Amino acid sequence: MLTIRELARRHGLSRSTLLYYDDIGLLPPTTRTGANYRLYDEQANSQLTLIRAYREAGLPLEIIATLINKPKSRVTKALNQRLSEINREIQALRQQQSRVVSMLKNSLAFRRSRYMDKNRWVELLRESGLSDEDMMRWHQTFEEKSPEAHQDFLESIGIAENEIRSIRQKSRSTESKK
Repeated sequence: MLTIRELARRHGLSRSTLLYYDDIGLLPPTTRTGANYRLYDEQANSQLTLIRAYREAGLPLEIIATLINKPKSRVTKALNQRLSEINREIQALRQQQSRVVSMLKNSLAFRRSRYMDKNRWVELLRESGLSDEDMMRWHQTFEEKSPEAHQDFLESIGIAENEIRSIRQKSRSTESKK
C-alpha cells in the first residue's frame, strides 16, 4: 500500500491533486488507516497511470471519469473525438500562423522562423537533388501510406485547397499505374 504522498511522488503530482481526485470521486483511496490516512493499492496506482495518460491526451476530468472501467469502444470513441478536436485546433493555428507569416513576410524575423511554405519546401527538395518525378513519387508514397497525414502536410505548408486536391488526385492516379 502507498500513502497519498508516495503515490503523488511516484506520478510527479501534487498531494492536493490526489485529494481533488478523491473529492470528485475519480480516484478514491483503497482504504484508510485507523488515523484516517489514505492508502492506495497497485490497482489504484494503475488507475492513476491511466488517468494521467488521458490527461496528457487532453481529455477533461469529467470525460475521464466516464471512461474509467468502461468498455474499450467508449474509450476509442472519446479518443477519436479528442483527435478531431485537436485537428480542428491545429487547422485554426495554421491559419493564424499563415496570417502572422504574411504580416512578417520579407522581415528578418520571417527568415529566421521555423515556418515552411510550399516554396521553401520545394527549394529544399530541389537542393537535395530531387527532380519533379522524384517529388511526385514522394507524394505518391505519402498518399499511399498515410493519406490524412499527406493532407495535413500539404495544408501545413500553405497550399490552397484546390491545389491540394490536384496533388492528391495526381498522386492517386499515378499510384494505380504502379
